[in-house]
Amino acid sequence: MTLDTNMLIIIGAVLAVAVLAFLLLRARRGAPRVERRPEGESPYVAASERPYMKKQTGAGIADEAAAATNDLAGEVLGVPPRHAPAGPADDLSRLKGVGPKFVARLNELGIFRYDQLAGLNANEAAHLDERMGPFQGRLARDRVVEQADYLGRGDLDGFEERFGKLTP
Repeated sequence: MTLDTNMLIIIGAVLAVAVLAFLLLRARRGAPRVERRPEGESPYVAASERPYMKKQTGAGIADEAAAATNDLAGEVLGVPPRHAPAGPADDLSRLKGVGPKFVARLNELGIFRYDQLAGLNANEAAHLDERMGPFQGRLARDRVVEQADYLGRGDLDGFEERFGKLTP
């Protein structure tokens, strides 16, 4: 090996470590979730009230690096990081605050089903929100992920108790 080959190997290794460190830091940084509570209610929400916020256990550095790499690859290649699940698309317009243009934007970004929305973690929801264009901020404001969790599980009574009557 010549000096040039050794230098290329060293530079490649340093670059790989820097990219991995960046991805790990990016994966840990999550957008804070703000929930609006009716006046007079406690601002603290019990975990049992938030079934859509399931804590992931056992996620190590390797899992976080894999998730961050997947997110970055999807962003660079311009494709959704998750494959659309098999089956017919759900009627996303049943979600409160979601109209036809909002649904069209979700579809453009590869979201067709309730379980896709319900399965988003905080980082993925923040990343999706950044790509929503004129609808940015609406995922959190209208609690779309939480609504999708109820509808994805088929818990219509829980949905209506939390968000009001469903329109057919």
